[in-house]
Amino acid sequence: MIAGERRKIVHLSSVHTACDNRVFHKECTTLASRGFDVVLISKYNAGCRSSVTSYSLNTVRVITINPPGNPRKRLFVSPFLVLKYAVREKAEIYHFHDPELIPAGIFLRLLGRKVVYDVHEDLPRQIMSKYWLPSPIRGIVSKTAAFVERIAAKFMSGIVAATPAIARRFPSHKTVVVQNFPRLSEFGDADGVPYRERPMQIAYIGGITTIRGAREMVQAMEIAGRRWGARLLLAGRFVPESLEEELRQLPGWRYVDYVGWLSREEVAEALGRVRAGLVVLHPEPNHVNAQPNKIFEYMAAELPVIASDFPLWRDLIAASGAGLLVDPLDPEAIAGAIGQVIEQPEEAEAMGRHGGKAVRERYNWDREKEKLLVLYEELLS
Repeated sequence: MIAGERRKIVHLSSVHTACDNRVFHKECTTLASRGFDVVLISKYNAGCRSSVTSYSLNTVRVITINPPGNPRKRLFVSPFLVLKYAVREKAEIYHFHDPELIPAGIFLRLLGRKVVYDVHEDLPRQIMSKYWLPSPIRGIVSKTAAFVERIAAKFMSGIVAATPAIARRFPSHKTVVVQNFPRLSEFGDADGVPYRERPMQIAYIGGITTIRGAREMVQAMEIAGRRWGARLLLAGRFVPESLEEELRQLPGWRYVDYVGWLSREEVAEALGRVRAGLVVLHPEPNHVNAQPNKIFEYMAAELPVIASDFPLWRDLIAASGAGLLVDPLDPEAIAGAIGQVIEQPEEAEAMGRHGGKAVRERYNWDREKEKLLVLYEELLS
């Protein structure tokens, strides 16, 4: 930390809440622990906090906003809503997390502030999977988004990329890769049930959507439930909400234990009593080079991972012996991997140990956060 009074940093998001793992639990709390005066302006969520507009949480001051729920309306309203509060804070660095806030970021840069763009997703590729966009214009919107990000990068003081693949799209001299790996403290102290004593339960924790394999997971459980007595611990929110009713009509739903949204503490507790973690994302453009946080959380909890057979994930999971790879579009293959974990508990437990070792040695936030802190020190020096 630079000598002198505490330097103020403001993180901005109109999409993420104060419950967000990367934005709040990793980045904001890390900066606060190093002596920075940290403010988070984020989307209001009743699940995170009671109905107030400003409060303190883990030494971070949180200001909540309520942007429109409709993505198209939010695109135009959010930059102004966030700017209203951001300008009042008179911070030295503004760090924003959503592409829709690029106009706000450029405006703050023109005011002479240091501005960091945190790129969580490969936006042009992500747009190609937005099925609410008509397919004839999807490519045009994707290319436009890539162009806007290239122009925005010229204004930014720094770029934080969540993966090496994302970083390659931005100027190397101002871009740092800060990967979304788990915090060791979150899983190291969890008191899990001994592996051999756990119920025949497999977990999926995260956003529940069609392209993240929700339908295939439930279909696989219809097979794995009948053959091996397996059950799926399903946690997260359905997007869209109508997907829940659709999945409840499938035969495999009777083998699903849906528990809704879980806090960080509840995630660690849940992973300490299941036998494996599922990550069967579809081979969409934004998925094949992604590094889902849930993969590393399963590994941190010493669970074997059952994941989509993508080349990048093959290098990560198979190379470290941390799990099994499957065709994410084939429920029978997913069920077969679940059966293998149940029928071969010694091998499954060993996979979990290999994954845990890899996280402790390489894939953890304790290593990644230092790169974020170096960026901040450079911007403030």
